[in-house]
Amino acid sequence: RALVKRLAHELQTRVEMRQIGVRDEAKLLADYGDCGKPVCCNTHLMKMPPVSMKMAKLQKATLDPNKISGRCGRLKCCLRYEADVYEEHQRSLPRIGVDIVTANGRGRVLGQEVLSRQLVVQMEDNRRVMVHADDVLSVIRRTKQVGGSTPPSEKG
Repeated sequence: RALVKRLAHELQTRVEMRQIGVRDEAKLLADYGDCGKPVCCNTHLMKMPPVSMKMAKLQKATLDPNKISGRCGRLKCCLRYEADVYEEHQRSLPRIGVDIVTANGRGRVLGQEVLSRQLVVQMEDNRRVMVHADDVLSVIRRTKQVGGSTPPSEKG
């Protein structure tokens, strides 16, 4: 406040000082991101959407905050920008933990490579193989058993 008063007195005009957030500061001052392109907030992003670590995990980005933080010090906006595509592609893949059938036999999905649509599958003979999602013939849905393994009428 003292600075504002002093500047107003020196300049003989009204002076306003406003506080801006770190993302807005980066929008005003930053030039290029780590990718070599102009920062997204300075070129095409009109709104600053929230970005979460969940988005970084889905995209298998490094979880080191120093490497996934933008010029403003917060998580990079491009993680949010690409999250919808990753979520859409992930929904089209069999989930981790389900059993699938391929031309090479039956196996359980252990992992997903979302963009390449590849699945890490452990086959019945314990081999781990990469299978393209298009090569999955069927997904076996396991039914959950309610209660114990023996029906109540058979208990003695």
